Amino acid sequence: MLSQVVELIEKNNDFAITTHIKPDGDGVGSSLGLCWLLRSLGKNAEVIVRGDVPPSYASLPGAEEIRDVSELNGNYDAVFVIECSDIDRPGIAGLEKVFTVNIDHHATSEHFGSINWIDSTASAVGEMIYNLCKAVGGRITKEIAECVYMALVTDTGSFHFPNTSDRTLKVASELIKAGAKPSKIGEAVYYNYPWSRIELMRQVLSTVRRDESGRIAMMRQTLEMRENAEAIDGDNNGFVNIPLAAREIKAAVYMREVAPNKYRASLRSKGDINVARVAEKFGGGGHKNAAGLGVEGDWDELERDIVAALAEAIKASSE
Repeated sequence: MLSQVVELIEKNNDFAITTHIKPDGDGVGSSLGLCWLLRSLGKNAEVIVRGDVPPSYASLPGAEEIRDVSELNGNYDAVFVIECSDIDRPGIAGLEKVFTVNIDHHATSEHFGSINWIDSTASAVGEMIYNLCKAVGGRITKEIAECVYMALVTDTGSFHFPNTSDRTLKVASELIKAGAKPSKIGEAVYYNYPWSRIELMRQVLSTVRRDESGRIAMMRQTLEMRENAEAIDGDNNGFVNIPLAAREIKAAVYMREVAPNKYRASLRSKGDINVARVAEKFGGGGHKNAAGLGVEGDWDELERDIVAALAEAIKASSE
């Protein structure tokens, strides 16, 4: 709960913040925003992640200070875990041994923290960090504003995903007043891609097809495609949304080969079609219109099963 988080911050001084492996804009932006907030309150804080920070977020204030770690190696009063479904998502050993604060806006998040602050009504964890800043009596500095705005703009698809609310836009307005530059952040996110992303996109789009109903789109990415494009993690961000631009498409599944017979599947949908419930059937989770999962087995068979579940979700949404 928010009140517990406020009390924890007021009574302690040394904190670490982490997010999931292969972090997105909400993970990086919210982590850095929280770090700047804690420092503004006179606390010691640092952001630690497993792996590199994607180039799109490298220009955020404080991004150059983020430490790449595989094991917890500091003496912290608490570790904030941002936007993670479980304690293993950050990929950092030792988290289970310390006091953790689980901050997430996914309803499917496990309550793994010593404190669990889950708000599924928030458009992004960044919105929650803004609320925390207000709750502790902090000031929205330019650094906090830029980081939290990045979290909002990426998790709402530039404010056009269904999770965008009047509250989200009010927060965004306050962040702009505090110094966030929408054009600067937009350029970092949408006009800062390496050519490897374009090459990977070309290969992935060549696999696009529809199911028999014409309402579900499927795409695939093989390990060979990634190698041929010389792509890195993050180069495929947003690919799953591309087929939704077609008016006929109601849901999409994008399956990526991560190892022989192992895949990550991203699910997206329009309107009332709940892909989070589909993901849960396969051990995944997420939001109503955006979810993900990991599966193992025969690619064709797995895709058929996921498409069948999506078809059921489309049918349920129209009943």
